[in-house]
Amino acid sequence: MDPDRLVWVGTGGPDGSGSGYLVGPRLVLTALHVVRTGGRWAETVVTRIGHPEHGGFARRDARVCWPDPEGGDPGEDAPDIALLWLDEPVTTTGGPVLWGRPAGTNPLPYVGAGFPAFAADAESPAQFEHLRGELSAVGTSQPGWVLDCGVRPAAGRGADRPWAGASGSAIFCHGRLVGVATEDNRRMEERRLHAARIDKALAEPGFARLIGRHGHPGTTDQLEVVTTSGGSVGGGGTAWPVKVGMIPSQATAFQPRSTVRERIERARSAGSGSVVLTQVLSGGGGVGKTQLAAAFATEALREGADLVVWAAATEVQGVITPYAQAAAELRLPGVTGDNPEADARALLEWLATTSQRWLVVLDDIADPAALTPWWPTSHTGTGWVLATTRLHDARLTGGGRTRVDVDIYSPEEAEAYLRERLTGDDMIYLLDDQAPALAAALGYLPLALGLAAAHMINEALTCAEYLKAFHDRRTSLTDALPETGDADGYGRDITVALLLSLGAAEAADTTGLAYAALCLVALLDPAGHPAALWSSEPVLGFLTAHSPGTEPVTAAQARRVLRLLHRYALITHDPRADPRAIRVHALTSRAVRERIPVFLLFELASTAARSLVHIWPNIDQPYRDLAAALRANTDVLASHSGALLWRLGGYTVFYRAGRSLLDAGLADNATNYWTAVCKAAEHLLGADHEHSLQAQHSLASAHWQAGRTQDAIALQEHVVAGIKRVLDCDHSLVLAALANLATCYYQEGRIQEAIAIQEQLVTDHEQQLGHDHRNTLAARINLAGMDWPAGRTQDAINLREQVAADSTRVLGHYHPGALQARNNLAVSYQRRGLIQEAIAIQEQLVTDHEQQLGHDHRNTLAARINLAGMYWSAGRTQDAVNVQEEALSGCERVLGADHPQTLLARANLAFIQGRLKDGQS
Repeated sequence: MDPDRLVWVGTGGPDGSGSGYLVGPRLVLTALHVVRTGGRWAETVVTRIGHPEHGGFARRDARVCWPDPEGGDPGEDAPDIALLWLDEPVTTTGGPVLWGRPAGTNPLPYVGAGFPAFAADAESPAQFEHLRGELSAVGTSQPGWVLDCGVRPAAGRGADRPWAGASGSAIFCHGRLVGVATEDNRRMEERRLHAARIDKALAEPGFARLIGRHGHPGTTDQLEVVTTSGGSVGGGGTAWPVKVGMIPSQATAFQPRSTVRERIERARSAGSGSVVLTQVLSGGGGVGKTQLAAAFATEALREGADLVVWAAATEVQGVITPYAQAAAELRLPGVTGDNPEADARALLEWLATTSQRWLVVLDDIADPAALTPWWPTSHTGTGWVLATTRLHDARLTGGGRTRVDVDIYSPEEAEAYLRERLTGDDMIYLLDDQAPALAAALGYLPLALGLAAAHMINEALTCAEYLKAFHDRRTSLTDALPETGDADGYGRDITVALLLSLGAAEAADTTGLAYAALCLVALLDPAGHPAALWSSEPVLGFLTAHSPGTEPVTAAQARRVLRLLHRYALITHDPRADPRAIRVHALTSRAVRERIPVFLLFELASTAARSLVHIWPNIDQPYRDLAAALRANTDVLASHSGALLWRLGGYTVFYRAGRSLLDAGLADNATNYWTAVCKAAEHLLGADHEHSLQAQHSLASAHWQAGRTQDAIALQEHVVAGIKRVLDCDHSLVLAALANLATCYYQEGRIQEAIAIQEQLVTDHEQQLGHDHRNTLAARINLAGMDWPAGRTQDAINLREQVAADSTRVLGHYHPGALQARNNLAVSYQRRGLIQEAIAIQEQLVTDHEQQLGHDHRNTLAARINLAGMYWSAGRTQDAVNVQEEALSGCERVLGADHPQTLLARANLAFIQGRLKDGQS
């Protein structure tokens, strides 16, 4: 009997209400006289499903679906049983309802629950009462079974019908539903109830059909004979229930994992036909697969399962042995104990045809091929197989089996675990505001949280103190999560647990590259990196160097290695998730890194850095998600091997990531990033090293982008002087620094100085690189974008037209430089009075910017500001206001209230609104 399936049935009739039981998501079993009294069907039926201590209530309207009210009077011989159809389904946990028929001569213990009148109180007319007592299979009455009540009302309690309201209660014997409470026998002083026999209802085709089609998953119309032996009658006088194998005890502070359990229940509901309802719980080490399976096994025994077999399925003998033991305990025909395989097959034959309710758990499957002959089936729908494995193998989902992925705790589950675990040891004071950070640092892995909590208890460490030790580079994973914290008997060191399947993966690896590939993954972001990295030249070269073969490793071979690691749950390879297609749990990554020898770490770090640069697009903006993933991977790589990369000269990736921040318009992030890079470069390379000066140059660009022009000018002048001192004056870094300095001068109003520098830069670039080189075009775009003196207006327009055409031709229509060149041209047309031509260019530019850079990119906002000004010049006042308001909102949100671009947008809007108030256009 499941408390969450108890039902109160209200009809509004003279007798008020009755009881019922949910036998399917939309099917309620009750007594016929509850919904039909005085020869009339109840006009309205309302129900309340559930129990306040077991998940609360669900309220549903209902109608009678059996007997069919359209069929007229059911007749006096009809069993006092009815089925109600709910207007909406109700989802509950637990298995199918099992039906029984009492037999033998000795009384049977029964249980039930309902809402008798004597249980009511002042607050509610309907309160739960646990019915229990003895049922006599010998005693008879017109309704059916005779129930002697262990709980009964006191004299006078509940007026003249104290049991009223209990009618419709489901009556269970040894977990089998045998009847429906119908009435009390008043001559026995309220000590006796009667129950309509469920076997009579099951004999009715309409009732049986509804139960078979709409009962809970796995429900059939099969009856089991119930006796005082503790269950149904079985072969050779078996005493039920039978349990074989050691079910693991429930872990301390066990979390119910409601989301995962719902997925398992949904997977069970999808089963049909003669194939057993089988779910395979798949996930990495330490996610709690075995604990979930153990919880289901324990619940199955509690809810009346006849047989539960727990088999350690790491190897096939661990399955055959408990199967043979179960066959012996069931005393199946032909089972002798001399031939375990034959006895195990006898069990499989019995499981396929029995109507007994059974569960077989196959824990930790490691070899799907060897297990193929040993999967149980059920042709009656009364069995269930639950398996656990680390593998993602198609052979585990053949034959009608369904995989259910078991992942880490949710943040809420992780925090709940820590709270309950510490509370249980009366050490809740260790839980502080760093608990969420601790759970996140452990990757929400159940095993890691269990070990960490036990270690905290043993050492009286608060969350903050533990977290500090965990992040200390001198602390190994085994020290942070020691075996002394294995309070629940997991039995494995954390590193061993996380990498348990590595040996099997290497044994199955025909390329010999599994370990090298896993080490490379461990240096990158656990949240994922792009699949393209595994077809890059640096990675393929690295794999080739570590391959036992003589031929170069191909991208297809690299992908097969990733799929192998995925199959053994060491990584996740999901091509749909690109640019984060390859993921790994953070603790698995750390466990691998701690085992990497130093000589290999140098090679791995260099390979990872070069491969990231190799797949980084030249222009970030059309690939924003990819650029963000590459920046994140660069940060993680730097945290693991930054000093190595500086010494190896592999720091190009750091500069590419910083430029990506600038390209993305993330000025504050870029400033912080380049400040850190400058410090690292100066410390490791020296202040006058080319790459140190390049880092300072990029930091100046970040200052300029953030609107800190004075800081940018001071730093850029320092960089230019330093570069000229240590590098050739024609060095590309000199030219780039001068270009940035000219831009800063221009923004500060030092226009003549800016133009002079930029004109010289164009000349230098054309001489060194050619007219159409990208850097030459960039210099020409910058020069064309400056306000020229009044006498050179036509020169400016001619230059901007030529630059716009050249940049689009050479760089492409959507290149940021080409967009900027066309923006400069539109501004020139506006100032020359060619307003319509300017608007046509600028409207297309806003669209192009939004498509390529995003709605809130700094350049998109600038294009919108310019378009608003052009609308104003054209007399399109309301359009100007609308666009300027949109631009100002974006600037304030993205750049901040005091950024120069925000100030410009605000001033423009104030100007337009002020003129409107003055009545001017």
